[in-house]
Amino acid sequence: MTDSPTAPPTIRLRGVRLTLTGPAGSVNILRGLDLDVPQGQALGLVGPSGAGKSSLLMVAAGLQRPTQGTVQVAGHDLSGLDEDALARFRRDHVGVVFQGFHLVPTMTAEENVAVPLEFAGRRDAFEVARTRLEAVGLGHRLGHYPGQLSGGEQQRVALARAFAPDPLLLLADEPTGNLDGETGRRVMDLLFGLHDEQKTTLVLITHDPALAARCDRIVRIDDGRIVDDRPANEAAA
Repeated sequence: MTDSPTAPPTIRLRGVRLTLTGPAGSVNILRGLDLDVPQGQALGLVGPSGAGKSSLLMVAAGLQRPTQGTVQVAGHDLSGLDEDALARFRRDHVGVVFQGFHLVPTMTAEENVAVPLEFAGRRDAFEVARTRLEAVGLGHRLGHYPGQLSGGEQQRVALARAFAPDPLLLLADEPTGNLDGETGRRVMDLLFGLHDEQKTTLVLITHDPALAARCDRIVRIDDGRIVDDRPANEAAA
């Protein structure tokens, strides 16, 4: 569900280009993207491997600076922020879920979820962490370490961690890529349920047409350009 069209978009990209230079020369990753993502919208980002989908997410998260163009997220112009300010921006506004779980192996599930809250100075960090883990069905696994959890359980911990600070924006890059089909479906049910409950803007990279169809809108990228953009019920993912 998308908020009022008069509300400022959570993401606004204008003329975004990303060029990376390596031993073989310069490679154009993003080629002048313009994109608005309204508050509360679930956007499915699809396209072939190497099309620039993950790079777009990295730019939107402030993890990669574009070569050219403007990136505004949650009302912040990311080009004007230094690395420390970008880190605070992500802490306060953005949750990220990757295909890899990226949990700290020496921390329990509860501690992993509490980490971003502690960085934000939240005194209720562990209370919120327990609540979020209970919401993803892991209230009985609070004291378990990642190595003691299944892949699906680890991804649910990662989801709980991403949603714990109540982010305005959630970026998910193939979050079920390392999971079997049934476990992946359960994780995605949780992700969309949390998105609906918290009214979080969601950008989801997926190669699964059924997952893309659960979004409000589907944007297709190919060779660093947006080649299709339409409501999910009109798109052929």
